[in-house]
Amino acid sequence: MSDEEEDYMSDAFLSKLQDVKPGLPMTKPVKEAMKREALHKQKNIVNRQKTYKEQETESREAALQNTISNGNKGFALLQKMGYKAGQGLGKEGAGRVEPIPVNIKTDRGGIGMEEVKKRKAEDELQQYRQKVQAKQRNETRSLEDFRVRVRSEREERKIEGDLRKSQRACEQLDSGKSISVPREDWYWPKQEADEEEDVDEKQEEDEDVEEETVELTHFDKLQILTSYLRGVHFYCLWCGTTYNDEEDLCLNCPGDTAADHE
Repeated sequence: MSDEEEDYMSDAFLSKLQDVKPGLPMTKPVKEAMKREALHKQKNIVNRQKTYKEQETESREAALQNTISNGNKGFALLQKMGYKAGQGLGKEGAGRVEPIPVNIKTDRGGIGMEEVKKRKAEDELQQYRQKVQAKQRNETRSLEDFRVRVRSEREERKIEGDLRKSQRACEQLDSGKSISVPREDWYWPKQEADEEEDVDEKQEEDEDVEEETVELTHFDKLQILTSYLRGVHFYCLWCGTTYNDEEDLCLNCPGDTAADHE
């Protein structure tokens, strides 16, 4: 380096660069120093030492691009047996033309690890699908149970309403025939004011004779009461009509259930 040429890596030269303000034209020495620095970086990139993997990859790619030469012992033996370049293997030439491709293994997994990973991924996918299907089945079952429960509650409310109607009708029809006491207590609507003396006497009688009583459901009570109304008063709850006799009831009433009147 000559005495006139400045060292662009020295502190003195860097201080000059720091003094250059943005927007001001650079001096000629500064421009030349920046140009030399860029050339120096470019040379470093070109001359950079390649890693072992990079050299190995380049060598492998170059070898794969070249065909087998006559100097190869295996290729020379094939030629002695009548093989020609570009011809398929075998007596009829119907075998493989291209060499078996090279599958380079770059990871640190053992032989068969790829199959294990593949099976594991398939198992995880299968388990995920099973979970999704089970969740869908549970949601469908819950929705169906909800529908059944709502339907049952609606039918139960309808049965309770029909039972109250039949009790009121039974009380009116029995009173019209001068019947002052219902055949069963629940045949008529419950009275708000209970007679305590009659209840006490009935409890004393029940203590003498112990009998098993079966609690009837609203549906059972409705069937029994509608049968009583049809048999005694020739009255159909769902028709809302009192017929003249049993023959008139059988001819003009669709049936003895609510479904027959829909």
